Parts: sequence; structure tokens; C-alpha cells
Amino acid sequence: MGATQPRPVAGRDYPRSYAQLLAWFGVDARCLDYLDWLRWPDGFVCPNCASAVGWRLADRRWKCGGCERKVSATAGTIFDKTRTPLTVWFAAAWLMVNSKTGISATQLQREMELGSYQTAWAMLHRYRSVMVLPGRDRLRGEVEVDESYLGGPEPGIPGRGALGKVLFAAAVELEEHSFGRARLGIIQDASAESLAAFLDANVEPGSRVVTDGWSSYPPATRDRYKHKGTSISASGLPAHEVLPATHRVFSLVKRWVMGTLQGSTSPAHLQGYFDEWVFRFNRRRSRSRGLLFYTLLRQAVDADPLTYRSLRKAGRTRPAPTTVPGPRSRPPSLEIGTVELPWRR
Repeated sequence: MGATQPRPVAGRDYPRSYAQLLAWFGVDARCLDYLDWLRWPDGFVCPNCASAVGWRLADRRWKCGGCERKVSATAGTIFDKTRTPLTVWFAAAWLMVNSKTGISATQLQREMELGSYQTAWAMLHRYRSVMVLPGRDRLRGEVEVDESYLGGPEPGIPGRGALGKVLFAAAVELEEHSFGRARLGIIQDASAESLAAFLDANVEPGSRVVTDGWSSYPPATRDRYKHKGTSISASGLPAHEVLPATHRVFSLVKRWVMGTLQGSTSPAHLQGYFDEWVFRFNRRRSRSRGLLFYTLLRQAVDADPLTYRSLRKAGRTRPAPTTVPGPRSRPPSLEIGTVELPWRR
């Protein structure tokens, strides 16, 4: 994308509401044109040879004047070679980021009348793959950090040493009267090495890290962070009062996983679900909900293609979704044109 793109404006660069989304993007050709504008706001640039000379073809693709390659606005993005109409992609993006609870693949399949669960599942995971930008700003200031786990009751050791559960850490910026941004990350264990890696990826060095009294935190923060640890048992207070920010985040995340997702999350894909939740949580104060839609699509056209096969390969901890018998059909578009009043017939 060009660096000269001005600050986006609601009603001009992105729709203000769902009604405006439907008005703008009721036709697949308009969706393609919007992706074209997001990808090349300052004019076409060939992704193959970087030539800025090109001609628009009748099928809406570009022909590069340098290497003569034909390029679509969706080529080389998460929309690459998609069989799903872009009107469906756009509606799915809006529903995904403009609800506190997001949308599950089962619900998306039902609402968009998609022919298979796999299509809806892969669409949402492709969007999740672009919700974290490389090199994003780390949390700073006073940051509360703790760990928790996802998973039902299991026999054996409870807490940090539990088996059959997914251990993850949360970091939340503390503001004067509220909470700031958050980060979530799966960690292999609660050792100093794992916690130090999580902190390094998510918290700016020099920040003040607030934790409980777990013995791994002092060595994990040493020489890089200011550390304040409080023993939960010695304080005589409940854990959610000692570390209110992270426990609020844990509660919200687990409620979302068990509610919207019905607890159906593969450990191999859990980080993607965390990234989706953080994307919405960190933008909860955005004045314009359409800006979240704009941000997601802008990041989508800058990302590399992601195939269904690669997604399934990363998550072979559970069986693949049941396939639909017979030949695959193209999912229906939301482009319906002028509709008569059927109840007046």
C-alpha cells in the first residue's frame, strides 16, 4: 500500500453502518473495486515487477506494462482464487468485527447459506490470520500479567500443572480508571523462559509488570522490566481483586469461547481465536464501527494467500469437517439486483 493514503473518513473511505455497507457493496464488482483501491490507493503497482504502468482490462484485472502479467486485486491476498463471492466476504467481515461476540463458522454458514461448513470456517480463519500486524506496538506503562488455561475438568494436578488443558497468558495495560490494550498468547508452560518470551513479544522493555507471586516472574522480568509481585495467599484477597485486569480478560475470553464458539476450538488454532478477540477488544472504544471493517480489509489485501489445506494441516488435532457429497458449487452471492415485492404477486 502507498504511504500517502490520508486518514480514512467515515462515509467516504468506509461505510458508517451496516445499511451503508449493503448500499455500497451490493454488487461483487464494487467489492472488487474497493479491494483494488485499498491495495493500490496511489495507482496500480505490479506485485511481480513493481512497475507502475498498467492497463485495466475488461474483466477488471490489470495488465502490467512491464512484465505484461495480468493481475487481479485479489491475487496474492487472502482472497486469492476464492470461489466465494466478495459480497459474502464483505458481509462476513462486518459481522466478525462489529459484534462483541463475533460470529461462529456455523452461524456464518447458516446466515450466508453457504454450501459447506469448511467454506465458512476457512473464511473466518483467513481473516483471523491478518488481525495481528508484524511489528505492532507493544504494551507499555504499567502492565498486569497473569496466566490461565482453557479446558474442561481433568483428573490430576490442578492449576498451572494441569494436563489436557491449554495454558495461555494475558497482559493488560493499566490506566487511571480503566483498562487499556490487551494481549493474549499461548505458552508452553509457566516457566521463566516461556513467560519471558511472552513478555518480550508483547510488553515494551522498561515497563512496570504487575504479577502474582509465582516464582517464575522475577527471573522472567529481570534486567528488562520493573516488577511488582503480590502473593495471592499472603494478601488474603481473592485473585480477581489482586489482578483485576487480567481476570476480567480471562472471564470475557472464556465466556466468548464457550458462548459464541460453543467451546469448539482446536488447540492448534486457539491463537487465531485469541487474535480475533484482541482485535475487537483493543478497538472497543472506536467511534466508528466501520473503521474496524476498513482496518480488517486493508490488512487482508496486504497479506499472503492462505489455503484451506494449510489451515487444516496446522490443526490436525481433531477430524476435518464433514465434506458435502457431490461436486462443489459456487456459494451464492448477496448480489440480488432489483427485487420485486413477492408478497404482492
